[in-house]
Amino acid sequence: MDILFEDNHLIAVNKRAGQLAQGDKTGDPSLDQLIKQYIKEKYGKPGDVFLGVIHRLDRPVSGVILYARTSKALLRMNKLFKEQKIQKDYWCIVKDRPQLEEGTLDHHLVKNEAQNKSHAHDKPKSNTKPASLSYRLIASSARYYLLEVALHTGRHHQIRCQFAKIGSPIKGDLKYGFPRSNKDASISLHARSLEFIHPVRNEPIRILAPVPSDPLWKALTAHLD
Repeated sequence: MDILFEDNHLIAVNKRAGQLAQGDKTGDPSLDQLIKQYIKEKYGKPGDVFLGVIHRLDRPVSGVILYARTSKALLRMNKLFKEQKIQKDYWCIVKDRPQLEEGTLDHHLVKNEAQNKSHAHDKPKSNTKPASLSYRLIASSARYYLLEVALHTGRHHQIRCQFAKIGSPIKGDLKYGFPRSNKDASISLHARSLEFIHPVRNEPIRILAPVPSDPLWKALTAHLD
């Protein structure tokens, strides 16, 4: 595991694309199980280890994911997320350049449970929820564009769905209209950073996740921090 941050209250890991953030019906090994085992062995914890799931990342997405090591931290972090006091920034690679280099996308999303897919509408409809994000173009190559994305809401598949809606699906994302999958079944969406006030120490925290080792990611981000 690539541990990005760890103290008595929180632990953050750079999730690999393809890893499950939390166990599901597939029974595949999940990141939360690996972290529990790590804590158990490192600190000699007897019995079950507490680990609270604060937020999730889709399985084909990489990047920073944060867990709580205490129930107090979990409750306080959940409150920060609910009050939108956590800044979540993502990087994504698209082939079709958005019409504007920088802007805000506002849509109304509805989730199709059967398809495990969200659909974006320009206007409110039955059962839709408002979704908003801001983005800017930060790098490009001959064929691809790297966008930095700041989420204002946390809807199901929000970034994937909203960029598909404007004709710029994320590289490798077959579910949302990209024509080809990535070789490792990932999609080119990376949770780059989390910023928040520590729930116990009351200090500003910024956690940064290095991009995947894929050559395209490396080429597009070579000149960036």
